[in-house]
Amino acid sequence: MAGNSTAKLWKTFFILLALTIVEVALGIVKPGFLMAEVAGTSLLNSVFIILTIIKAYFIVAVFMHLGDEKKSFQWAVYLPALILIPYLTFILLVEGNYTFDEAVGIY
Repeated sequence: MAGNSTAKLWKTFFILLALTIVEVALGIVKPGFLMAEVAGTSLLNSVFIILTIIKAYFIVAVFMHLGDEKKSFQWAVYLPALILIPYLTFILLVEGNYTFDEAVGIY
């Protein structure tokens, strides 16, 4: 049993490492096709948000042992986060963009 949980931790570590490397690489390179604006922010920001939510899922599921709980309890924890985090992020980005445009005098 200890070997299985150790392997699971290492697998999660390498998944998180790969996602972090992708985030850092995208932050350094900033590909032009990801700089297009959608819903008040660039596609690159959206990619960062999605990758961060995926990383949060792995951290909660493995390191906080939520992955070993019943599915109904998992959904009770994950579902509000899956709805509220993107919603609040969208509001923050759209309102922040509007406030910036107001300060600069675009509107």
